[in-house]
Amino acid sequence: MRKLFGTDGIRGTANIHPMTTEMAMKLGRAAAYVFRNSRARHRIVIGKDTRLSGYMLESALTSGICSMGMDVLLVGPLPTPGIAFITRSLRADAGVVISASHNPYEDNGIKFFSRDGLKLPDDVEGKIEELITSGEIDHIRPTAEDVGKAFRVDDAVGRYIEFVKSTFPKGMTLEGMKIVVDCANGAAYKVTPRVLKELGAEVYVLNDKPNGSNINAGCGSLHPEIIQNAVVEQAADIGIAHDGDADRVIFCDEKGRDFDGDKVMALCAIDMKKRRCLAKNTVVATVMSNLGLEIALREAGIKLMRTAVGDRYVVEEMLKGGYNLGGEQSGHVVFMDYNTTGDGIITALQVLSIMKRKGRKLSALGKVMTTYPQVLVNVTVREKKEIMNVPALAEKVRKAEASLDGTGRILIRYSGTEPKLRIMAEGSDKAFIEGMVHELAGAVQKELG
Repeated sequence: MRKLFGTDGIRGTANIHPMTTEMAMKLGRAAAYVFRNSRARHRIVIGKDTRLSGYMLESALTSGICSMGMDVLLVGPLPTPGIAFITRSLRADAGVVISASHNPYEDNGIKFFSRDGLKLPDDVEGKIEELITSGEIDHIRPTAEDVGKAFRVDDAVGRYIEFVKSTFPKGMTLEGMKIVVDCANGAAYKVTPRVLKELGAEVYVLNDKPNGSNINAGCGSLHPEIIQNAVVEQAADIGIAHDGDADRVIFCDEKGRDFDGDKVMALCAIDMKKRRCLAKNTVVATVMSNLGLEIALREAGIKLMRTAVGDRYVVEEMLKGGYNLGGEQSGHVVFMDYNTTGDGIITALQVLSIMKRKGRKLSALGKVMTTYPQVLVNVTVREKKEIMNVPALAEKVRKAEASLDGTGRILIRYSGTEPKLRIMAEGSDKAFIEGMVHELAGAVQKELG
């Protein structure tokens, strides 16, 4: 059982273990030791979102990395996928992202990319953690000219903007389109508006003034009602909302109706298959993706592969099978032909290019799949016991699955970052599955809450 790393790096309340400057310095030292290669000088990129605590964690990580003889390239606030790109572009040994994604500003997190811009596999994270917990890293200390230096990369934002624009079809523009963008006061506050404006769109921007404490605060992808209302008020063609680090995006159509990651994958997969560029006619999604996605893809002759929750597991399966499209319902969508991780801005451009190419509204394109009613309830737990090893809960789950009789599904899993059990059910009758989920949640609360 790992003590530091969860499903997406290390995350917690800033300045409280494990998200302290002391731990960040140790992480920097351990990561530098793991990522060193045979070059004379070694480099790690560090980027962050707009949280106030990013400053102290950035300084601590920099100190730890430099103390192990590696140089640091500081790019400042930049979307997580931008840091993956910059890591590859600068031929760095690794990249570090300081962000807690969609969490409130008082939280923060640290996650790593390999030199190829990929999130680390479990065994490498385990090696970093072991170096820290065993104390082994404390005794490795270069001296004199063997310590590292820190440099600021002033053109990182510009580099990423040009890279993102290169993924949009040549000769196509966004002229004539009005787009509402909610930047969540996060890492994309400069990038997304500039990309869309430079491609010719009329852009109405919301929440692009970060102050260190307003990231995700009543805005962004967790609050789609913001763009839904603004799209209707502005008579816009589409609404786009990021989370704090902009590795995800959700949309709403011109009528203010939501358009989530599952619909994006269905729309893009079917379009890519028609253009003969969907690798092996397969899409990779997680167990949380809607049953409607699976049905829509099957009807189009496309296979859906499911993984555990977490975009890292989606990417691992994509690399293993040679697939180029995958993602999550939450809006992490990976276009492997362009980037190695979920990229909210690239995803937006792919959807916009389909709208332009087909000359159709997003509401019409959304008919590509029918979303089955899905109910999700989170229950705070005191301990994470295996559900099927708790007799009372195991019996409840078996009865619930039997009641669906093959017309839906139940998924029960623990959060990788919080002390919560997530209970999700899908089926054709929303009232029925709501009752089922709340009954299961009550049983969990009684046994484990």
